[in-house]
Amino acid sequence: MTTETPSDPRPSLAALSAPLAGRLVADAAVLRLGLERVGGACVVDAGIRHPGGLEAGRRIAELCMGGLGRVTLGPVPGTPSWPFGVTVHSAQPVLACLGSQYAGWSLSHGSGKDAFFALGSGPGRALARQETLFDELAYRDTAETAAFVMEVAAVPPAELVARIAAACGIAADRLTLILTPTQSLAGTTQVVARVLEVALHKLHSLGFPLDRVVDGIGMAPLPPPGGGFLTAMGRTNDAILYGGTVHLHVAGPDGEAEDLARRLPSSASRDHGRPFAEVFAAVKGDFYAIDSMLFSPARVTVTAIDSGRSFHAGELAPDLVERSFRDVR
Repeated sequence: MTTETPSDPRPSLAALSAPLAGRLVADAAVLRLGLERVGGACVVDAGIRHPGGLEAGRRIAELCMGGLGRVTLGPVPGTPSWPFGVTVHSAQPVLACLGSQYAGWSLSHGSGKDAFFALGSGPGRALARQETLFDELAYRDTAETAAFVMEVAAVPPAELVARIAAACGIAADRLTLILTPTQSLAGTTQVVARVLEVALHKLHSLGFPLDRVVDGIGMAPLPPPGGGFLTAMGRTNDAILYGGTVHLHVAGPDGEAEDLARRLPSSASRDHGRPFAEVFAAVKGDFYAIDSMLFSPARVTVTAIDSGRSFHAGELAPDLVERSFRDVR
């Protein structure tokens, strides 16, 4: 497996994540996961007909980061009623978060009541390269296997499986698709584990040079799963928007690090201040009517590693986390 050029020192996401996918499948019974073949691909059910769990979600999150991230469950400060959460670290946050974990590939098949839609995330994206983001990252992976994570509650049709495999340049029986409904234990965990990725995505939207991001760590409280999709979507978003903390280490001038810290937190958005489910309802379910600057952690620290100075912005909103985690819609 190689990246775009022989001299590219960046690792292969496929090579690092393949053992994680293999162990996930091998431990399916222990992790309460379901396995089936669809169009030749191995489909892992992590919350549709099989319950999955927190450990499944933790391991899926590490796989989704292409093997370049470490995800742990444990105490997190700032939300007293919800003292446990997810901590995420990557020594290569740009490649792990934007090159793999980011849900950037729109996948659909059919129409009407039989339509299937999902956003594909995971290391397989770097094989398919269906997003212009990979040109910006100047990264290409090659492999004979691929893995994707989809935040859905339905099994993809065989026709879509075939298209995914073809885009990756592999046989369908070498493809692993992991399904994590938002309201499941595994789904909740793997979504909240995107706290660092959310920060990287906003940083990218703000135009900060990706090649100056050196390291990153983030954490967020783990909400209770269950309820309907709107409840689960609201809680997982609020865990990050109002309970998430991220610390980025960047190269470059102090002034630019300070400006990044100021603009990065969710409080910089006009839609900040209400639980996400309320914001979503107010725009009548039009996701694109929500200010995109809202999607970021509540509190950030940006350290300019050249000078050693750190800049802090934003603050946790435990009252909004509490309101969100107890509300059921």
